[in-house]
Amino acid sequence: MATLPTFFRSASETGKPAHAQPEWDPFQLRALPQEDVFFHWKKVDNSRLVREADPQARGACWSAIGVATVLLAVLTSVLVPGVAGTLAGYKLEALRVEERQLLDEKRTLELQEAELTSPQRLETLAQGQNLVAPSSGQVVRLNTRGDGAVAMVK
Repeated sequence: MATLPTFFRSASETGKPAHAQPEWDPFQLRALPQEDVFFHWKKVDNSRLVREADPQARGACWSAIGVATVLLAVLTSVLVPGVAGTLAGYKLEALRVEERQLLDEKRTLELQEAELTSPQRLETLAQGQNLVAPSSGQVVRLNTRGDGAVAMVK
């Protein structure tokens, strides 16, 4: 029975009395997590350290700059046509809207012109300015012959 955990053993086998558990105190707080861990820190002064030059770092830096430049050029060449197409679509739609507005304005102006040049309105304006249609005796027709003769200069 030596390999069994203590909670499977009876109180007589462990050597402790069965009533040896401490009483529960209702005012005692629980232990905080990690309260037994102690972090010790000390100040480290690295002001006297000098960085040693790395001869390969300069080349690696320029390589990274070159790769970034090439990547930027490739991305730009891939994205520019799509952006240009989108902008052209916006401009095309704006032109269509402007065309619709101009056609509406044209229709409005044609309607106004038709109203202004209607025979009823022209008759009303003529009567307002004392312009009346001539009587049949007031009309003089010139060159009633249709022979096509023209006046001759002497």
